[in-house]
Amino acid sequence: MSVEFSEQTHRNMIDRIPRATGRELSDWLRTVDEGPSLVRPWERVSWLRGAYELSYGQAKAIVHEYHLRRAARRFG
Repeated sequence: MSVEFSEQTHRNMIDRIPRATGRELSDWLRTVDEGPSLVRPWERVSWLRGAYELSYGQAKAIVHEYHLRRAARRFG
């Protein structure tokens, strides 16, 4: 089962990532980009959680933002 966040909840989570993790969002996005070649978003969420001890919400927000920005580059 997937838990979906509203756009506002997502933005709030993204805004808190640097303070909560000690790393800027751009660092996390680069980490996802340079990480293992996983196909499914939930696989990336699981990888981030295990490798970096992030909460489910933090990892999901980072992966979601990664995919939003990737799609924007493709269609922009």
